[in-house]
Amino acid sequence: MQPLLLSSYTLTNALGAGLGATIRAIKQKSSGLRPCDFDTAAIETFIGRVDGLEESPVMESLAEFDCRNNRLAQLTLEQDHFMDSVAESVKRYGAGRIGLFLGTSTSGILETELAYQNRDPQTGCLPDDYRYQETHDSFSTADFTRRFLKLEGPAMTISTACSSSAKVFADAYRFIQSGFCDAAVVGGVDSLCLTTLYGFSSMELVSSKPCRPADKDRDGISIGEGGGFVLLEKPDAGNDGKGIALLGYGESCDAYHMGTPHPEGIGMAEAMRSALERAELNPKTISYVNLHGTATQTNDQAEDRAVLSVLGANIPCSSTKGWTGHTLGSSGITEAIISSICLSDNLIPGSLNTQSLDPDIKCRVVLENEDSELAYVISNSFGFGGNNCSLVFGLAP
Repeated sequence: MQPLLLSSYTLTNALGAGLGATIRAIKQKSSGLRPCDFDTAAIETFIGRVDGLEESPVMESLAEFDCRNNRLAQLTLEQDHFMDSVAESVKRYGAGRIGLFLGTSTSGILETELAYQNRDPQTGCLPDDYRYQETHDSFSTADFTRRFLKLEGPAMTISTACSSSAKVFADAYRFIQSGFCDAAVVGGVDSLCLTTLYGFSSMELVSSKPCRPADKDRDGISIGEGGGFVLLEKPDAGNDGKGIALLGYGESCDAYHMGTPHPEGIGMAEAMRSALERAELNPKTISYVNLHGTATQTNDQAEDRAVLSVLGANIPCSSTKGWTGHTLGSSGITEAIISSICLSDNLIPGSLNTQSLDPDIKCRVVLENEDSELAYVISNSFGFGGNNCSLVFGLAP
């Protein structure tokens, strides 16, 4: 496939707003996880919370879109000169020729939770100022982002659980190749809410400690929130053609179980193979794998088997969820951007919080940060229902 340049990107999560905060935290091995202090959630767990969203409403002209998810989107878009880069691309292509592809799992469901908490005690009616379409609807954040960036091209939301904002790269590529747009903003935003905190807790999937991917005593995820955006362009489209590029993508759906991956990682392996085929790369050329690595027993074991079957046991692997938590629908974009940082800085991050590797994990899971010259990186994102996506990144040819 024709590579697409990641000509600009930005990231916000529990480590802070902007790329610099994430880079510093990874290099300093400083986690963003904290004991749960969100709203009324009385759950013994750790979360990755973005500070300051409660006091940061969206811009006044888009006030009808004000909710936690869109506040997080705006905070993210304001970092790393990303808005300036998009404005330049609008001049280059025209607002109608830039697509927007955004992933989320719960969108602004918190706004609906708050509305139900404030129902009229007599009639049960929701508050008059509750706006489902602008705040909770799955398209809400894509609509907000499109208006915020003044884009007029194709726009859509992908919601395939934890692979949502990885799959946006695949859809953007197809739209660009089909001629519907010349460039694309891809991204993902997911924010904390009671539905996910209590929902994952009821499934006994959250840990009472900071998550420990691939650890022999791992016992669940740490839920986080975050946002990330990337401007995708063809390498010859008015830029210098240099930098990190999307070289391949692979998608699959094993449909084995609604909440559990196939134990042999069959769908995960198929996604990785497909990504490598599109990138026209031999598995031995991969320098590092950013694992989905949720720190649940079943996910880590299945992904280990998938990686072994496709890449073997010698390629360095790690999960970065020990820093950010599992940001659900925004984990794909979060870890795609972290993979790009790894390529730019020739850095392999260790799996933070992992103390003692599970002896049944056979891949080469890295526990300490390593400086290493990287050529190609795979970023894995695997969601409920077997919705799998793998991305291959490398330096633009």
